[in-house]
Amino acid sequence: MKIYADSESRRLLQQIGDVAVLGWIYVWVQLAFVVRNATLTLAEPGEQISEAGGGLAEQLRKAGTTVGDVPLIGDEVRTPFDGAGDAADRIASAGDAQVAAVDDLAFWLGLAVGAIPVLIALLAYLPRRWAFIRQATAGRQFLDASEDLDLFALRAMARQPMHRLAKVSHDPAGAWRRGDEPVIHALAKLELADSGLSLPHR
Repeated sequence: MKIYADSESRRLLQQIGDVAVLGWIYVWVQLAFVVRNATLTLAEPGEQISEAGGGLAEQLRKAGTTVGDVPLIGDEVRTPFDGAGDAADRIASAGDAQVAAVDDLAFWLGLAVGAIPVLIALLAYLPRRWAFIRQATAGRQFLDASEDLDLFALRAMARQPMHRLAKVSHDPAGAWRRGDEPVIHALAKLELADSGLSLPHR
């Protein structure tokens, strides 16, 4: 697989682009964790409510059990304590619900903060990089014989702007038909450069 161009300047730009995208991803992932952790601090009151409600319910039930042992009136006295314990349980449940809601908010908020910029960068950058890799990898497979340069010369005549062809020869098609090697090499070089490749060393 051909990942980078043969040209030093183009290869450097590609490497800088890759590093920049990785740096962008790293920054936004870190920011996502910062936002998530900051949002999770909102759950602290809910945790305190849950803990206090649970502790109060436990203490009320213990007290109810204690007074329930009083002869004759124990059951009647115990009933309000049990009711208060149930109410404390509902308070604890409300605290748990608040904590769960904050956890969900923290997750989705962090995901949105991190994922959206990362996806935008990847959608803008990866298709071009993948297109280059595919083209360069495929093109490199045709550079194992001098006859292969004819293919790139033909592609150059079909795809390159006229002013670039004119710099190579005033009659590139005629030169190609005659097998003019310097012109064929020059045409192939134009097309290879667009594919991120260079002429093979002979």
